Amino acid sequence: MKKMLVPLADGFEEVEATTIIDLCRRGGIEVTVAGVSGMNILGGQGITIVADCLIDSVEIDSFDMITLPGGLAGTMVLSESEVVQSILKRMKEQDKYIGAICAAPLALHTADVLNEDFTCYPSIENQIRVEGYHKGQPTILDGKVMTSQGVGTAIDFALNIVLELQGESTFQKLKDSILA
Repeated sequence: MKKMLVPLADGFEEVEATTIIDLCRRGGIEVTVAGVSGMNILGGQGITIVADCLIDSVEIDSFDMITLPGGLAGTMVLSESEVVQSILKRMKEQDKYIGAICAAPLALHTADVLNEDFTCYPSIENQIRVEGYHKGQPTILDGKVMTSQGVGTAIDFALNIVLELQGESTFQKLKDSILA
């Protein structure tokens, strides 16, 4: 079974996080939610999610992908966390999948794991770089780095994760089941 790590920090975007976690689990991916700022993580809209574990207890070599939900406050914590930054670099070195949505591509940029082509929440590219930024595409896959724009593209993003990790058949079954 494919395994994905989703680090959460206070200020994360709830719709993005729950969509990614839910759809990937429906698609047969084992998702581990790791708290960066504790076990109870408060989202930007006041919703608390209880993590499965703390980020510093994760055995990163067992994961096939790491995916970062957005939310600017949460993204800043992910960008400043030595543990998260180290995990991102290690995943890149091991040629594993890395994903980020909304503001979170900024954390990929900070770790120097963002490939040439990317998308993000409009205006965040100004904090990353404008070269390689694709404004009009909801989800971009460049090598094994996948990025997406925000809340409105969260389903597309999660479905693309399932497509990459689980293949066309599982992707299509999931897409049909959620009427996407």
